[in-house]
Amino acid sequence: MTPPVLDGAVRRSARRKAMPPIRFKDSPPSVNTHSKKSKTPDIKNKSQRNREDIKEDCTSDGDEGLSAYELERLENIRQNQAFLSSMNILQAMEELKQCTRPKPSQRGLMRSHAAGKEVLPARKSLRLLNIKAETLTLPPEPSRRLTYTPYLSIKHPAGPLPMNPVNMEQGSKLPSQLLELCSEDSTTERKMDLKLKEYGSALNIMRITEDTVAKVVKERVFSAAFHPCTSSLLVATGDMGGHLGLWKLGGDWGDDGVLLFRPHTRPVSCLAFSRVQPTHLLSLSYDGSLRCMDVEKAVFDEVFIEDDLRTFDFLSHDCSTLLVGNWNGEVAIVDRRTPGNSHESLHSLDPKTLRCVSVHPLQKQYFAVAEHSVVSIYDSRCLKKNHSQAVSTLQGHSLSISSAYFSPRTGNRVLTTCLDNHIRIYDTSAMTAESPLLTSIGHNMRTGRWLSKLSAVWDPKQEDCFVVGSLSNPRRVEVFHESGKPLHCFKDDENLKTVQSVTAFHPTRNALLGGNSSGRLHVFTD
Repeated sequence: MTPPVLDGAVRRSARRKAMPPIRFKDSPPSVNTHSKKSKTPDIKNKSQRNREDIKEDCTSDGDEGLSAYELERLENIRQNQAFLSSMNILQAMEELKQCTRPKPSQRGLMRSHAAGKEVLPARKSLRLLNIKAETLTLPPEPSRRLTYTPYLSIKHPAGPLPMNPVNMEQGSKLPSQLLELCSEDSTTERKMDLKLKEYGSALNIMRITEDTVAKVVKERVFSAAFHPCTSSLLVATGDMGGHLGLWKLGGDWGDDGVLLFRPHTRPVSCLAFSRVQPTHLLSLSYDGSLRCMDVEKAVFDEVFIEDDLRTFDFLSHDCSTLLVGNWNGEVAIVDRRTPGNSHESLHSLDPKTLRCVSVHPLQKQYFAVAEHSVVSIYDSRCLKKNHSQAVSTLQGHSLSISSAYFSPRTGNRVLTTCLDNHIRIYDTSAMTAESPLLTSIGHNMRTGRWLSKLSAVWDPKQEDCFVVGSLSNPRRVEVFHESGKPLHCFKDDENLKTVQSVTAFHPTRNALLGGNSSGRLHVFTD
């Protein structure tokens, strides 16, 4: 016999009758009216026995007066907690809290507490207060003609500036230990070049700890350098806001050994200690000033003033003559012994731009210039006011060049960093018309607008090795041989968590620094 065809409503009713009752853990037992009568007494008896057992347990604990529903609810909560405990969820939560990212090192400059916001009166409706609104007249429509307004840089007043630390009380004097440390004899002969195996072993023992990380300047690090003293580690760094910070590792002056000054008003793009007078620190800024920090006089003296300054290097062995480059593709020769703050001569090289100058360590008449897309080597004795002829060119770059440096001991190599994601090493021992390319190393240089540009720099103690920051994760600082062979990778999961855009080796000791975009310096040392 064919079963009757049921409509939708009848089918849904049949399904509801066949469905078992839904019972929530936190609710009292429900009565299933659709189940068979033979099973009902057993369910009732079982629920009644559970409630009686629970009531006895709770009565013994002092929970008298609770209804059967509340007693069973407490029992459900207990069972749920026991189930969670068996899964070790609470323990996993504690472990997760311990694995959270730790705060960066709190050494160095203390964060200034911002002043509380002004409490404004509550706004009221003028309509409800029966006050007529003020009649405002629209301003005249601006002219549609585009007018050029030149960028005006705020500068410090002319003349020397006192060395007053901004992170100490007004009127505080410089610590006497600073002058003693800067006056330390640094003419000790540098260590001879080590073999690669010995050099790699020296790098392997260098470590970073929480004590060698500190906030030295307020904003993004633009430049940094080690003082050549050997008894202690003294670091100088410049930031985006024109601040200059001095940090003695393990020092007790200032904020954990940090002294902060502001001799400039815009980014400090280049720093260098004088090799002859270690109490002198020269700093160049985008605000158009090149100053010399004299620790003995406790002042920042003016050396050279001109708009659009970019970089400089020492043009003489006694560090009295400087080669200064600007954004307009010009180089100026400045003699610090000449009174005033002007140049001796000015020469136009590249009509587009100029980003870096580097003087040959032995033959001081030669200097390399990182121009728009080529590195040129010039002879300072043959410079003209315009259209100077280059002695040698370094070809092969497809984008802008960030830096170009002669090797520190012989000058037989030039190390270039380019935004086409390559680091190149050229042979400049013969000074031919076009220096041959020795090595090209692929390296990510796309830092973006919020990080300082990466630049590969030589190790002053090792003729054929250089260091560069990295954008790879986990964060690291890498050391390469001129052949392109990676020698060492500095990493630390706890104390190195940011990109180290600015790097530098100590001239005599086994120490390496890295600076990030928040003003912190990270030092690896043995």
